[in-house]
Amino acid sequence: MNQLPREFASLNVSRETEDRLNAFVALFQKWAKTINLVAPSTLAEVWNRHIIDSVQIYALCPGPRIWADLGSGGGFPGIVTGILLVGAGDGWVHLVESNNKKAAFLRTAILETGARASVHAIRIEEAPTAIAHCDAISARALADLDLLLDFGLPWAERNPDLKFFLHKGRDYQREVEKAHGRWRFDLVKHASVVEPDSVVLELSKLSRKRG
Repeated sequence: MNQLPREFASLNVSRETEDRLNAFVALFQKWAKTINLVAPSTLAEVWNRHIIDSVQIYALCPGPRIWADLGSGGGFPGIVTGILLVGAGDGWVHLVESNNKKAAFLRTAILETGARASVHAIRIEEAPTAIAHCDAISARALADLDLLLDFGLPWAERNPDLKFFLHKGRDYQREVEKAHGRWRFDLVKHASVVEPDSVVLELSKLSRKRG
């Protein structure tokens, strides 16, 4: 049985929620033997490397909200967020994953953990048509920041309070500078609790620059 570290004590995660997270880890490890869900080098440390890394997203934006998790892949952070939303009693995660095998894994994970989530096996560009509204967008190891903002713009235009929570590595500053060439946004940088050189970028008030 693994437990969340002290950094997340304020979430008041129940034993039932931790049981759901451990059930997800067991399922993930089973499927990862035949499907490339994450980098093979990280399979031995799923709890510390992936679960905790995902929980920090929810910790930055806790409580009932509608999420769009882009490129959900192995379920990080989307399935983890969906499990934590069970404890919140409301909220939902729309998991966007175009790979059919990974989408099948995500559906199985929802069934076995009771995560508050649904799977959209479509391309990310199609997602704003299928998902009318979201309060927050998450993405992990998916694409350059500039492209992620392109993906999220349709939702931002519908919801001025939309926030992005994006995992980024040590080269994040270059991506931010590039994105400023096309976009206006407010930015908060949160140090990762897992990787010393990584961050979670919290963006809001997104708009495209004109001219």
